[in-house]
Amino acid sequence: MKRYAREISVLGVLLLLLCFLAWRAPDFFQAQPLRSLLTREAPALVVACGMALVIMTRQIDISVGSQFSVCSVVAGLLAAEGFSISVVTMLAVALGSVLGALNGFLVAALGLPSIVVTLGTLVALRQGLNLVRQGEFVNLPDQFQWLGQSQGWGQNALLAVAVLVVVTLSWTLRHVAVGRYVYAVGSDGEAARLSGIRPKRVTFGVFVLLGALTGLAAVMNVVQSPQVQPLSGLGLELKVIAAAVVGGVAISGGRGNLWGVFFGLLLLACVSPAMIHLRIEAYWEKAIQGGIILLAVAAEGLRGRNQA
Repeated sequence: MKRYAREISVLGVLLLLLCFLAWRAPDFFQAQPLRSLLTREAPALVVACGMALVIMTRQIDISVGSQFSVCSVVAGLLAAEGFSISVVTMLAVALGSVLGALNGFLVAALGLPSIVVTLGTLVALRQGLNLVRQGEFVNLPDQFQWLGQSQGWGQNALLAVAVLVVVTLSWTLRHVAVGRYVYAVGSDGEAARLSGIRPKRVTFGVFVLLGALTGLAAVMNVVQSPQVQPLSGLGLELKVIAAAVVGGVAISGGRGNLWGVFFGLLLLACVSPAMIHLRIEAYWEKAIQGGIILLAVAAEGLRGRNQA
């Protein structure tokens, strides 16, 4: 139980918030708006899972927002050309994997700092997309929206995909050797190397996986709208990093749980609609979210000092 104290505390805060809303703003729990909220956050959850793995290896990727935008636009253009949803999804995942592999190669093979590398790719991809598209939206065919299903079935499918990603990666981290390699590299890369693990391959792999998940999330986002915005991923990197940190993933690496990331993202996502129902001024939203993140970082710092 002590091992998951951070994740349990985040879940406790989330439940307290929901209980308070049930008392003060019961309209928050209307079925369709709540399902719409979860559906909108499903792509971010998929990306946050990949980001958590990168952070666990003591790395960071702040270019996911730009990767998300590029994959979204490419997916929209492919859909407009008449490609099926399955083909569009595979190509978007492949493109995301390539973009992630670029970051992974520069970080793992060349030993460059991940914050510098991904800052560079963030700017390059975003400016390149702006240059090519000039802010022009991509119009999608009707049969592409909601995976070609009704809105209700489409929302259920997207939620199912997000939960499947969380469950699969959580099981892999816990029961498969490659999952334990992620923790080992993040805890002590040199010790991991001496035990037979190849830290560079693990680092490269998590960047590729994050890129693939970003491509998948881009498709999940595209199908929810009749148009694709070139800047649809703006700010996504901050959201997913915040969800990982609030959910208990240690910035110092080697520790984290994807269910904590799930609870952290839900907690942050509930802030804005909760403020609307509680009639709190909108300008407090970022301040409250920032306060939650600072508390999470402070808790991690205190935990590190106690262990030391």
